[in-house]
Amino acid sequence: MKSGYVAVIGRANAGKSTLINVLVGEKVSIVSPKPQTTRDRILGVLTTDDYQIAFVDTPGLYRADNLLNSLMQKRVEDSIKDVDAIVFVLDAHEGLSEKDISLLKKYSQYKLPFILALSKIDIMPEKMLIDELAQLSGIDIDVVPVSARRGKNLKELVKTVLKYLEDGEKLFIEDIISDRSEKFMISEIMREKILLKFNKEIPHGVAVIVNKFSLREDNKVYDISLDIVCEKPNHKAILIGKNGSAIKEVSSFAREDMEKFLGKKVFLTTYIKVKEDWRSSVALMKEYGYDEDR
Repeated sequence: MKSGYVAVIGRANAGKSTLINVLVGEKVSIVSPKPQTTRDRILGVLTTDDYQIAFVDTPGLYRADNLLNSLMQKRVEDSIKDVDAIVFVLDAHEGLSEKDISLLKKYSQYKLPFILALSKIDIMPEKMLIDELAQLSGIDIDVVPVSARRGKNLKELVKTVLKYLEDGEKLFIEDIISDRSEKFMISEIMREKILLKFNKEIPHGVAVIVNKFSLREDNKVYDISLDIVCEKPNHKAILIGKNGSAIKEVSSFAREDMEKFLGKKVFLTTYIKVKEDWRSSVALMKEYGYDEDR
C-alpha cells in the first residue's frame, strides 16, 4: 500500500482544517472564521485498504507579531521538513493576490511534490475560477479546484497526492484518525466555541487549560475542569457576560460537542483567568503547552 505524510499549508482561513476534517471523515481540527484558529501541528489520518495518508494541519501563514505567532510560523516550517508532499490550500473565492502568488512560488521551491488546492469553489463564479487557473498557468504545480463543504473534487485531490507517495507500511494502526489526545481535543473544542461565540469581541489571545479530565467509576460521566485564560480584564467581563449568561451558553455548546466526541456524559466546570500579554511570555507559553520544544 502507499503511505506518507502530507503537510497542508496556506494562509489563515483558507479552509485547511475543514478540508482535512472532511477528507478524514472525522473532526480532528477545530474551525472558525478567525485567523490563528489552528495553533499547532495536528495529524488527520486517512486510511483505506490501498493507502494511508497522514495529513498535517498547520497554522495559517501570516505576519508574526508576538511570541505565540512566531512559534506558530515555525511550526509550519518544521512541518514541511518532515513530509513527503505539500498541499497548499488557497481560498479561491477571495481571488488571487500578489501575496498568494509570492507564497506559492516560495513554498513550491521546496524539493517536495507540491499540489495547490483551490478551495471554496462552490461559492465563486465559474468565470472567476477560469481566470485564476489562467493566472497559475506559468507556475509548474498540480492544481486541483475543490470544495470541502460540497465534497467536490476531493477524490481527485487524493488521487493527485497518491501520485507522489511511495509504497510502504502503515504509519498508524487502522482506527487511529489523529495523533492528538482526548485531553487536547477537549481544550480545542472549548476554544473553538469561544472563537465562534465571541467573533470580534475577543481577540485571539485566549488559551484553554485542562485541569481535570477524569472518568467516574460508573464509566458513564467525565468530570472536566477548564481554565479559560484571556489577556485583559474587559475580555473576562465579555466572556462571563451579564449574570454569567455568556460563559453558560458557550460552555453548553462546548459540552454538547465534548459528549459527542467522548461518547459519554460530561460534567463541565470552567474558570476564567486574566494573564496579561501571555502570548509574549516564554514562561506562560510553556505552561500553556505552546513551548518550542514540544
